[in-house]
Amino acid sequence: MELVELTEEIVKSLVVDKDAVSVKEFPTEEDNVMLIQVMVNEDDMGRIIGKSGRTANAIRTLVQASSALKDNKYIKIDIDKF
Repeated sequence: MELVELTEEIVKSLVVDKDAVSVKEFPTEEDNVMLIQVMVNEDDMGRIIGKSGRTANAIRTLVQASSALKDNKYIKIDIDKF
């Protein structure tokens, strides 16, 4: 499973409005860094970020661990709302 697809599956499992989830990969200037942008409905932002950012950090940890097994890139995940 690709990292973008993994991120999308995790995010969709947490939100109410699954159709409003958009996950895209953007190029970075650094070779070993991958930027993943997650866009969700404004009402679902609290579910994705979680209390004190714990949910967002857990998502980042899971995706980073998956990257370590595959291509060992540093993953940056940007979470924003529509």
